[in-house]
Amino acid sequence: MFAQEMAASNLPGAALFEGVELASWDAALRLLGAALPDDGCVVVFDELPYVIAADPGFEGTLQRAFDRELARKRVLLIGIGSDLGMMEALNEYGRPFHQRATEMVVPPLSPAEVGKLLDLPAAEAFDAYLVTGGLPLICGEWPSGTSLSDYLGAAVVDPTSALLVSGERSLAAEFPFEAQARVVLGAIGSGERTFTTIGRAAGGIPQGSLSRALETLTAKRVVAVDEPLSTRSGARDKRYRVADPYLRFWLAFLGPHLDEIERGRGDRVLARIRASWTSWRGRAVEPVIREALERLAPAVIRGEDDVPGVVRGYWTRTNAPEIDLVVGDRAPVAKRILALGSIKWLDNAPFDRHDLGALHAHRTQLPGAPVDAPLIAVARAGCSVEGVTYVGPDDLIAA
Repeated sequence: MFAQEMAASNLPGAALFEGVELASWDAALRLLGAALPDDGCVVVFDELPYVIAADPGFEGTLQRAFDRELARKRVLLIGIGSDLGMMEALNEYGRPFHQRATEMVVPPLSPAEVGKLLDLPAAEAFDAYLVTGGLPLICGEWPSGTSLSDYLGAAVVDPTSALLVSGERSLAAEFPFEAQARVVLGAIGSGERTFTTIGRAAGGIPQGSLSRALETLTAKRVVAVDEPLSTRSGARDKRYRVADPYLRFWLAFLGPHLDEIERGRGDRVLARIRASWTSWRGRAVEPVIREALERLAPAVIRGEDDVPGVVRGYWTRTNAPEIDLVVGDRAPVAKRILALGSIKWLDNAPFDRHDLGALHAHRTQLPGAPVDAPLIAVARAGCSVEGVTYVGPDDLIAA
């Protein structure tokens, strides 16, 4: 495959690879060095983690070829991989390429960028972000100005749409041989968040196997681990969630029902999405809002202009209470609680007197919270009471 790609390239020495059978990466890279021009070029190794997984000696071979031959040429060598954990490890101390490479993470589009690309108002931009995850391929098939309902109505019934096929392709690439990790990921994607309930939903797999699967998923950055934030350690109350918004949506609504879509019953899948959308969105949008509030802090924290603030949530094992927003001076254990707040992400219900009363009660239940800790209300449909710092969709998009 490497020889075929090189022979088809526009390198001046591409003919060196025609009809050649390469016995090793060492031979391939030596030939690559001979094919490079003197006036500069770019060489890209895609899916680098899988090359290394197939040949553990590839790193050392590439390092030797780079130092002896490639570095003498005007060549930009780019290695690409979606496994962030493995890609970052390539540059660690003791690895062949230590301090030879510059790392760059290419993130998906932000909610603001999604809104601008699709010409959507702030609140609807967040909906589009939760569905697409900011992936350009999916955003590219979303017609500008089209509502979420209209887009889903067309995409869910098309088995070849990017919305449907991207999730399966991503999982097949990330977990080609790790079936247990995929089962555990499916349990988390279905809404389970604690170690015990994830194990139960995954078919009651042994705790050791569950721990290894969760370690694999977190190392690959597919799953994120959250701890409750207060002045006490919350390490015993960890909760797990799918880190990528698009994959979270796909696992909840699309992946388990691909067979229905292929049978022409995408209408049933669409009905499930519409029936569960409001409750699912309320949970899914929380980490996105917390990230935006960290960008806004300290502006949302009255009297704390010199404190950057970290934004997390707080909960107990029984969810009594469960607080959407806690702003502390540091994480995972805060020295000071700077503010706390609530998220009400409903289309037509503003943050009201009832929500304010619940937030006052939560303030008395949060370990380390001052009695006068500022209160923050994040609401999709506005705020009808005083005594809180209100943050709306436009503020979050601006962040």
